[in-house]
Amino acid sequence: MLDNNLTREEARRRAQILSVDSYLVSLDLTAANGTFRSDSTVSFRCTEPGISTFVELIGEAVHSIEFNGVSIDPAAYDGGRIALPPLAADNELRIVADCHYVNTGEGLHRFVDPVDSEVYLYSQFETYDAHRVFACFDQPDLKATFTFEVTAPAHWEVVNNMATTELPAELGDVRRWRFAQSPRMSTYITAIIAGPYHVVRDKHGDIDLGIFCRKSLAQYLDADELFTVTKQGFDYFHSAFDYPYAFGKYDQLFVPEFNAGAMENAGAVTFLEDYVFRSKVTNFAYERRAETVLHEMAHMWFGDLVTMRWWDDLWLNESFATYAAVLAQSEATRYTQAWTTFANVEKTWAYRQDQLPSTHPIVAEIGDIAAVEVNFDGITYAKGASVLKQLVAWVGRDAFLAGLRTYFRRHEYGNTELKDLLRALEEASGRDLSAWSKEWLETAGVNTLRSSFEVDADGAFTSFRLVQEAPPDWPTLRSHRVAIGLYDASETGLARRSRIELDVIGAETDVPELVGVRQPDLVLINDDDLTYTKIRLDERSAETVTSRLGELPDSLSRALCWAASWDMTRDAELPARQFVRLVLGNIRSESEIGVVQLLLSQCVGAIYNFTDPGARAATLRLLADLAYDALHAAESGSDHQLAWARSFIGAARGDEHIGVLEGLLAGTTAVPGLTIDIDLRWSLVRALAGLGRIDQVQIAAELERDPTAAGQRHAASASASRPLAVAKAQAWTTIMDEPDLPNAILGAWIAGFASHDQLPLLEEYRERYFERVSGIWESRSSEMAQDIVVGLYPGIFVEQATLDRTDEYLRTSSPPAALRRLLLEGRDGVARAMRARAKDALSG
Repeated sequence: MLDNNLTREEARRRAQILSVDSYLVSLDLTAANGTFRSDSTVSFRCTEPGISTFVELIGEAVHSIEFNGVSIDPAAYDGGRIALPPLAADNELRIVADCHYVNTGEGLHRFVDPVDSEVYLYSQFETYDAHRVFACFDQPDLKATFTFEVTAPAHWEVVNNMATTELPAELGDVRRWRFAQSPRMSTYITAIIAGPYHVVRDKHGDIDLGIFCRKSLAQYLDADELFTVTKQGFDYFHSAFDYPYAFGKYDQLFVPEFNAGAMENAGAVTFLEDYVFRSKVTNFAYERRAETVLHEMAHMWFGDLVTMRWWDDLWLNESFATYAAVLAQSEATRYTQAWTTFANVEKTWAYRQDQLPSTHPIVAEIGDIAAVEVNFDGITYAKGASVLKQLVAWVGRDAFLAGLRTYFRRHEYGNTELKDLLRALEEASGRDLSAWSKEWLETAGVNTLRSSFEVDADGAFTSFRLVQEAPPDWPTLRSHRVAIGLYDASETGLARRSRIELDVIGAETDVPELVGVRQPDLVLINDDDLTYTKIRLDERSAETVTSRLGELPDSLSRALCWAASWDMTRDAELPARQFVRLVLGNIRSESEIGVVQLLLSQCVGAIYNFTDPGARAATLRLLADLAYDALHAAESGSDHQLAWARSFIGAARGDEHIGVLEGLLAGTTAVPGLTIDIDLRWSLVRALAGLGRIDQVQIAAELERDPTAAGQRHAASASASRPLAVAKAQAWTTIMDEPDLPNAILGAWIAGFASHDQLPLLEEYRERYFERVSGIWESRSSEMAQDIVVGLYPGIFVEQATLDRTDEYLRTSSPPAALRRLLLEGRDGVARAMRARAKDALSG
């Protein structure tokens, strides 16, 4: 991987001696040669005059360095850092350089719209890329005020964290923008976004609001819906946190080729522009977008106003934002079932991540930037948020919010560590959280809870206890606050008879309240999803779930049963085909569209990864048949109809089903209420290309119909998915040998390359992967290298040879820790699939 690193010890030492006051950053974005002029002046103080340090910069050329009025030879620049002479107590450093635009999403990203050839720019600085745009001390605990000046084409919009201080100055065909000085903030949340963006403006109280997207997407921008969620979020967080928004105006910008879902730049949040929906999507997509909007808004307080000292506490930033976003969704927006989605999406992600060999305590040891780059994972986001939910149950909601209010006031515009938040929560709740922190934050792994009981001749419990287990590698038995729901079956469905709530501590916890109580049809442990744990169903409960899961009236209760069944499948305790039958037998009773979509995705995963290969085709046919029937039975134009259509497109294999796909694409087959819009059409093209029923000429014709950036990505994926040796060779060469490929296009080629249905064509690339992976890691940027390493890992070859080859590479190549982690995660997926397939084969 390209060398662009900073160690925790380097950052700690620099923070001990420096206090940064201000930056003045001037950028000239008018050149057309792939670079821009960056002029950065930083004022800072030193507590140990006479000592030396360094400042970071990645640029094409350094033109001048002036330190305390003295010129320094630009040769002091080594390509990533500039060593400074002995410091005075008060210092001023000015560096003028030419810096590169990037197409990897790391720094100042440049995109040319294929529709109208307009240029769009946006910055992305987390975790360590601000110095790709201006010279700076690039670490989160060296906060400063920032004043940006930008020269750019006159027809552009230019956006910064702060509002402009005056109207842009006209300089012929260019303009000059100057922005107000910011409050103290970290380098990684500063931002510049520039280009001929379409903008819609509004106001909420004294906060000026803006929503931006590319001009060619303006017709699809649903600004009213976005403003509604934004205003609801501000009202909710102002009330909950009792601290006003700190950054003046609030812009939300949907930008092309973004590497993540969004980024919490103070006052100028950037989003993946796929959230501007070109085609019909289900309500689940709007719900997930709203969660992202609220997640980034929560960061304005937790992350931007108060910031972690170092990336060890990255989890706290992200987990808090996730928890706060779902809380706001459920209580302040129309997405009242957000905790059901949290259980299905975030917690499923967390459980998966927590069972990988790379799992780690929530409070992770982050020794350098290279380590944090692969740490944006399910532990950092989803497990942490789940544990915060458990903490709220532990200390009480009122005490939790009171502690947050103290925390924001006490540490405003500063940097903190975990202990600072825990101290505020302890003061508010009166609870000592040291034991809680040790159990939940400083250990890894997920516990499992199951019931153990006996019943008498009349069917009443004579004993009942909860048994807690821990994985051998992480044997911590934690303290949980859990609820147990007792459900009875009747002609009208499953109804909760009663619910008890208790603390679970240690290996076994007796539940005397249930002694003498009649055994229900379903005992649901962790009802209402209060804690973070896997659950197992007793035999009678499992039979009830298999036959009547869809009759549970509450979406969260259903979600817990679905999640338990999926987890048992992944753990090779439930045969994959039995899971598929469970889903297919109950899914049409599921009202929550997000749950339906997730279950359909899990069905496909179970069929391809966990089902005995000899039974795969027949099982896939079951899914396709049900999807076809459900597609036609669903309400015309409904979300469920669209979800079933996408499932059918993905599962169709036989000539009869493929003929339906061809008819839908050609317009000779129609389903009442189903519109074959832009994105659904591309889904058909991709599926038919992967089945060998569409050639490259037809893909090119589709691209002519949709010559947009999204169309280019869809065409790349379709091209790579064709079941031809020449198609795989082209995709491989494009991915591996074209380092200037934009990040989004790279991802599209990767997404189309591998298929379980094309194993003979892909066999040669297993060995070629291990021959090339070291070079890719060393030569590509962090984001691009990770995309290739993860996306092309030969995990579709579920066999011992893949494990052996991975082990050999790890043994003989001694890869860097971050690369080693990604390969071990890929290996674990293969080993898990082998166990699950063996279980499914035994079930017959």
